[in-house]
Amino acid sequence: MQCLAFASRIHPQETNVRSLIQLLMRGSMAALVASNVACAQVPAANTKPNIVIVATGGTIAGAGATSANSATYQAAKVPVDKLIAGIPELNNVANVRGEQAFQIASESFTNEKLLQLGKRVSALVKDPGVDGVVITHGTDTLEETSFFLNLVVHTDKPIVVVGSMRPGTAMSADGMLNLYNAVVLAGAKSARGKGVLVAMNDDILTGRDAAKRTNIKTNAFASGWGALGMVVEGQAYWFRAPVKRHTMKSEFDIDTLTSLPEVVIVYGSGNMTPEL
Repeated sequence: MQCLAFASRIHPQETNVRSLIQLLMRGSMAALVASNVACAQVPAANTKPNIVIVATGGTIAGAGATSANSATYQAAKVPVDKLIAGIPELNNVANVRGEQAFQIASESFTNEKLLQLGKRVSALVKDPGVDGVVITHGTDTLEETSFFLNLVVHTDKPIVVVGSMRPGTAMSADGMLNLYNAVVLAGAKSARGKGVLVAMNDDILTGRDAAKRTNIKTNAFASGWGALGMVVEGQAYWFRAPVKRHTMKSEFDIDTLTSLPEVVIVYGSGNMTPEL
């Protein structure tokens, strides 16, 4: 394709295979050879998206004592640069750089950290040199951060939140593929305008309704409305699109927020007393 494109620049009126054959039949071999030589010398344009991975810790950055430890481990141990270096295939799909925002287990997320993360993500997506953002996150509060960012960051660029259910040291660890899929998704033009997304276990979920349904299995996250799509071998496939207001159309704006009100969630049940 590069050779055809180069030949079309030499002969703008001859841009397809038939025209090149006609070129040969007219005896213009020198022009064709010249186009092939030049094509071999000109490198392909770098069209890979520029993705920033903002790391916050969690199981995806965790480590266990042995490879058999898939449920008992220490979260937030592995720095973002090491996570990236462990997946060389990322270089095939994007230009990736990492930032270490926090190194915590996600149950330690506070409103102050949510604001700090949101403002950093907002600044990144305003950079014309950034095409998308991936946030590595612990799964305990991943859905809360995703929901929050979906409401307050004004951008149509993909923001993808990703975690894992097993540390990278465990057999059949899920973090590497989850992170690879998240980078693919953050760089996909088809993901623009769909709000904050969650990439887990090959599924693409919307940040609005992704929820952790189990604390052990790798298919822990789901949506009551079904997945938006899935990532398979570096390609995003879509089943539906979110229709609720988010990001660009949200009335909330992280850039104007300085604090968050304290809201306590109380679950109701039968025989619940008024005191609660």
